[in-house]
Amino acid sequence: MSEPQARQLLRMTLLVQLEGRARNASLDELMFVMVNETHAIVPYRQALLWRNNGRQGKVAAVSGLSSTDPHSPFLAWIGRIAAHWHLGTMNEIRAFQPSDLPEALAQEWSEWLPPQVLWVPLGDPSLGGLLLAREEPWATSDTQLLDILRDCYGHAWMAHLSRRGLGERLAQVGPTRYRVLAGGAALLIMCAGFIPVRQSVLAPAEIIPRDPAVIRAPLEGVIETVAVRPNEAILEGQVLFTLDPRRLENQLEIARRAREVAEAELRQARQLSVADQKARASLPVLQGKLDQQAAEAAYLTDQLSRIVVKSPKDGLAVFDDPNEWLGRPVAIGERVMQVADPKKVEIEVRLPVADAIDLDAGAPVRLFLNSDPENPRDGTLTFASYRAQRGADNLLTFRIKAQLSENESPLRIGLKGTAKLYGEQVTLAYYLFRRPIAAARQWLGL
Repeated sequence: MSEPQARQLLRMTLLVQLEGRARNASLDELMFVMVNETHAIVPYRQALLWRNNGRQGKVAAVSGLSSTDPHSPFLAWIGRIAAHWHLGTMNEIRAFQPSDLPEALAQEWSEWLPPQVLWVPLGDPSLGGLLLAREEPWATSDTQLLDILRDCYGHAWMAHLSRRGLGERLAQVGPTRYRVLAGGAALLIMCAGFIPVRQSVLAPAEIIPRDPAVIRAPLEGVIETVAVRPNEAILEGQVLFTLDPRRLENQLEIARRAREVAEAELRQARQLSVADQKARASLPVLQGKLDQQAAEAAYLTDQLSRIVVKSPKDGLAVFDDPNEWLGRPVAIGERVMQVADPKKVEIEVRLPVADAIDLDAGAPVRLFLNSDPENPRDGTLTFASYRAQRGADNLLTFRIKAQLSENESPLRIGLKGTAKLYGEQVTLAYYLFRRPIAAARQWLGL
């Protein structure tokens, strides 16, 4: 094998090895390989990696340097000649000389570069390319090897860009394409803002009984016993709770004694009325006093009969912990518990004032239970309050009620979750910016 053939075989072997290194290198390693290791295939004195970046390109790497200063005079001059040669649109390997530049730029050529410069684009001209400079003219064999190598570099470069963010990939397009893409994206966003969408809002929800029997305290007193447990199935007439009877029993005993005294006084006055005119005149007063005491005793007897509270119908006992009610004083009419039909339930939603939207009866409602969020339940809005009320968490909320769809199975009373309420149709722009617009109006006082 002759010496030229051996040299050519060595260059081809190095070319294969260099392609393997380029395909497996990271982005920083790839740039280092392009400006430094390419010298093993095609000798040169200086190499620069020109990278198209949005509206204007820049030098990404320089042979023999670990970093580049974009404000240095050399790189500023390179940027001017790259703009003059339109390297961002040149897709062919081409050699340049000082005569290809205006006189103002050509005068500085000898200060920065050797006389022979070769532009090697990396496949797509929007990616950039290599500027190789040396004293000897470029041979055909050099351009042939570089033509093979540039495809490998371009493919590896594109592979890294595909893994980077959208901004990095957009930065590789040319100035004209960049403006077209930016204008198209802005127009698309403006048009999308007018797409009609249905307004919706999320709010906490709970399953509550529908049309329950409210069990209230029949009179003022202290709860002595609670005969049922929360969520216990009860029957009509079953004892629910009792009040302490001792105060009423004492009052009834006093009333009975007073009635006996009034009876004795009336009896004595009747005996004396035969001979005593004064005693005869007191009979109506004593009779009225006796009737008053009898009515008082009858009233207290009726009150005692009401201290045992019974269920008015079959259902479930819905209330809090019984221990919280034992020994607790209650007022007349105070709600103690509810008796609800487990098959008759509805959804109660507490919609915060800040999230309020226009809601109409019959609007769809979706319930996502905390215990089963993957299977939402469908319902229909039946009631929406006009006034906000302050809840237990001290937040102003509107009370919303919805009925479950007929094909939905009854849910256990007390289950909690999140409800999605659907309102009227609005534009996508209003849907996305409703909260910021409302906050800005409050801040500006409009």
